[in-house]
Amino acid sequence: MSIRIIKMHRIFLFAALFFISGCLGIPEGIEPIDDFEVNRYLGKWYEIARLDHSFERGLSRVSAEYALRDDGGIRVINKGFSEKENQWKQAEGKAYFVQSPDVGYLKVSFFGPFYGSYVIFEMDKEKYQYAYVSGPNRNYLWLLARTPQIDQKRIDRFIERSRELDFDVNNLIFVEHE
Repeated sequence: MSIRIIKMHRIFLFAALFFISGCLGIPEGIEPIDDFEVNRYLGKWYEIARLDHSFERGLSRVSAEYALRDDGGIRVINKGFSEKENQWKQAEGKAYFVQSPDVGYLKVSFFGPFYGSYVIFEMDKEKYQYAYVSGPNRNYLWLLARTPQIDQKRIDRFIERSRELDFDVNNLIFVEHE
């Protein structure tokens, strides 16, 4: 094998590792919750608000269902309705804890070996009724709730907290549910 090919392989490997590790980061200044109880988090959650992404663009009635997997991970099923195509879209993924099961920091994959961060940085620890979630950077943000509608005070608190953490709250999409 020539030296040039070896160098190209090393560059590719470095770029791949950089990409993968970059997707598992936590935005600076954001801390995942501790005392997390996965069994209480399982079940159905409704997306109340989000920042826009190609994988959810144009979807309403978005929800996520979480269930334990046999391998110790979490099965994730995301579902949303495309008005444009007049059909439901669904994606199944898997999630695993990055640190420990009592920290709200997971890695989630919907595409083979590629994982992205799922950072729960605030939630209702008493009743597990809402959660604020980010990805590996401030381009990813969700407000999830156990019900399709929540009171405006909770939404306002989410916006305020997200603004304090430098998320672009002016571009939030509020998800319609029927």
